[in-house]
Amino acid sequence: MTAPRVSIVMPAFNEAEILATTVKSVVDGLRARGEHFEVLVVENGSTDDTLSIAHQIAAELPEVRVEHRDHADYGRALRAGLLDATGEVVVNFDIDYFDLDFLDAAIGQVLADGGPTIVVGSKRGEGANDSRDPLRKFATGVFGTILRVVFGLRVSDTHGIKAMRRAVVEPYAQVCTFGQDLFDTELILRVERAGLRTAEIPVEVHELRPARSSFLSRVPRTLRGLCRLRWALWKASRAR
Repeated sequence: MTAPRVSIVMPAFNEAEILATTVKSVVDGLRARGEHFEVLVVENGSTDDTLSIAHQIAAELPEVRVEHRDHADYGRALRAGLLDATGEVVVNFDIDYFDLDFLDAAIGQVLADGGPTIVVGSKRGEGANDSRDPLRKFATGVFGTILRVVFGLRVSDTHGIKAMRRAVVEPYAQVCTFGQDLFDTELILRVERAGLRTAEIPVEVHELRPARSSFLSRVPRTLRGLCRLRWALWKASRAR
């Protein structure tokens, strides 16, 4: 069987209310584009009916596959989906936020000769429209500034939707050790530090439900994680 050109990876935790609507919208949008694709729903640690709904969707839609992980961890679910994907390009969407216009533009860039290895959907770049609450937008700005100043990140953000050239990114995903909020940050930093190109496309952010975790709970966890990530990347650079 010919591998799909595009793999959509969608981590899912307690998304019973919107999972079917979101996945079917993505599938319908890609079918309408004539795209050869697969959708990987990576259910992780849900306590509602997310897993059973995901299996029902996969039974109805041949492009959908389901992977189950016992523990709720967004980053590790995203990593598992990326490593299980078979498409030339892997695009990660969230169940509550996806953008098919971004996909159209990003795939062309990633597959172009000499194109970037990763294209990030930027919530902060010129032309972006972020409709989230001001506190979350402020946190994104602070996080991006820390990554740029302390880590030398070349794009404006690491969270959210991304398109990646799978064959090039996969070895870096294999050695990533962080999960939760920092897998995609570690991945992009490792790719950039290897001398590979990254780029970004401005996006419109309209989430389908409120954020699950509170700002106050995520900030200290993320700051501690960044300190550990800084140490891990320094050790990796010394080992070369």
